[in-house]
Amino acid sequence: MVEKQLSMEFLRVTEAGALGAARWMGQGDNDHADQAAVEAMRQMLDEIDVAGTIVIGEGERDQAPMLYIDERVGTGRGPAVDIAVDPVEGTNLVARGVPNALSIIAASDRGGLLHAPDTYMEKLIVGPPAADKVNLDYPVRANLQIIADSLNRRIEDLTVVILERPRHQQLIQEVREAGARIMLIPDGDVSAAISVAVSGTGVHAVMGIGGAPEGVLAAAALRCLGGAILARFRPRDDAEAERARSMGIDLDRVYRTEDLASGSNLIFAATGITDGELFKGVHFFGGGARTHSLVMTYRSGTMRFVDTVHIFERRAVGVVRL
Repeated sequence: MVEKQLSMEFLRVTEAGALGAARWMGQGDNDHADQAAVEAMRQMLDEIDVAGTIVIGEGERDQAPMLYIDERVGTGRGPAVDIAVDPVEGTNLVARGVPNALSIIAASDRGGLLHAPDTYMEKLIVGPPAADKVNLDYPVRANLQIIADSLNRRIEDLTVVILERPRHQQLIQEVREAGARIMLIPDGDVSAAISVAVSGTGVHAVMGIGGAPEGVLAAAALRCLGGAILARFRPRDDAEAERARSMGIDLDRVYRTEDLASGSNLIFAATGITDGELFKGVHFFGGGARTHSLVMTYRSGTMRFVDTVHIFERRAVGVVRL
């Protein structure tokens, strides 16, 4: 089974990406942080016994030298898998030293991840109690009431995460009028999606328009966690709309979690780059570093928070602490 064999291998990929990007934390350089993560992840992927195809990556081949869409990765000797990567979710977060930057990968049996175009997507993300109850076409207040009822709360007790963008002014106003609290974030809606589906984070929904590739990655995580995403593609212009249609995307359809990440063998892994609510970031020490990750498998139903010590220079390392 793909997920049993490969979950820890893919964890090593996100650990490598996080370690690469973390050296650039606070340096104000988005591109170099992303490049470092891409190079580290590509090198690690080439050591895994899979016949992998990147279905969501850094863009088309002419836009990215590595981890581009349709790129082949792995040794070619193992099972055929589709792979979605976001080497640095939140390059701005890393560049500024802001919380919640992640290195992310999702993998599935062939055809198990939607080949999403690099455009925008309207999203509604909720945790397990409200997963089968909300509707993307309901008014904001109605969905908030459903979420509140599913959690035995009032709307005033809810916290909704929204990307801080001018396009969300109307949405923000409607959430405020309904009475829910709002957490505006600069980037990182996959991290927010995971938080929605984990009890105790204080986050109860994600609403708004964000990247479609991130929507597929969020769907992979939410299938493992029991949460839900409802999504509709929102191209920014006619060219993006035409490209989406050429890839088989129905622009009027509401895509559900299982539509975006349909694989029966599904792996999701994420490693913190900067400290956040769910993940500790990369912490360097003399001769090594420590990473904090989450790796999940859908079929076998495992969720592992993994605390890893990486030794780079053994002679420089003192006593390893708990």
